[in-house]
Amino acid sequence: MAGGRLGEFEFIARLLRPLASAVAGAEGLGDDTAHLTPPAGHEIVVTTDALVCGVHFLAHHPPDLIARKALRVNVSDLAAAAARPWTYQLALALSDDIDDAWLTAFCDGLALDQRAFGIDLTGGDTVSTPGPLTIAVTALGLVPTGRSLGRAGARVGDAVFVSGMIGDGALGLRASKGELAGANGDDVAALAARYLLPQPRAALGPRLRDFAHACMDVSDGLIGDLGHICARSAVAAVVDVARVPLSEPARRAIERDARLLELAITGGDDYELLFTAPASVRDALVALSKDVGVPITEIGRIEAGEGVRAMRGCNPMTLERPSYRHR
Repeated sequence: MAGGRLGEFEFIARLLRPLASAVAGAEGLGDDTAHLTPPAGHEIVVTTDALVCGVHFLAHHPPDLIARKALRVNVSDLAAAAARPWTYQLALALSDDIDDAWLTAFCDGLALDQRAFGIDLTGGDTVSTPGPLTIAVTALGLVPTGRSLGRAGARVGDAVFVSGMIGDGALGLRASKGELAGANGDDVAALAARYLLPQPRAALGPRLRDFAHACMDVSDGLIGDLGHICARSAVAAVVDVARVPLSEPARRAIERDARLLELAITGGDDYELLFTAPASVRDALVALSKDVGVPITEIGRIEAGEGVRAMRGCNPMTLERPSYRHR
């Protein structure tokens, strides 16, 4: 062990309880349950994500950034549902190499992003494990009753849009592992940062209520996640790969190795918003993009049928694996 580690109750009292001070129903983390009442006219949206060392982050990554990623991937799910963040619960399975300094930095990271996204801790659990460090967050968001978005609802004739840049997450994992051949130091740092610290589109998501028919975040790969929308909506989609937005570091990596293009559109960990909307709202989405400061790019269309076709010009792109799979 790198150093001493607080006992469970000391850890809760010293480091976690201050993160729960803003929500009366959290009971100061003194109970096994929280008691929450949503504001009038709102419904609760709930999501859970688990992060495992070696899969979603690496052992050498800073604990404050690991904490922020754990929270942000859940905020991203809330954004995809057009919900604003409200509260969250945290479960930690701590490996033996975790000490007090690590836990303090981890909680500092949580505190930073709690303030950034307006979300507060209301409970959770801590256990020890002989296996890899595992972090699970269950986040609750608020949305006006009947106004949430989901994967169902895409309609034939809709255009397909995506926020931000695609591919940085998957390429960033390779960069973090030193597996991005030929990349300069700046590109490695930029891509690795995008993998470790995603930018959930919390401001954009609720604004999409007035435009989108279906929406989800890109966690397991653009093509595969669009396939989830198609399956839930009983439609098909066509993606023009040339229109998929790429960052300059990602573009340079693909220019060096064309095989990375498939990884960029199937690899996941981007946490951008993928949505369908009527083509008639293009101009409104341009204005919304400028208002929230997030690029929105039209990349395809919804058709009758099933599945997703990735096209390069007039030619279909054969994909070895359409999305990341956990097993």
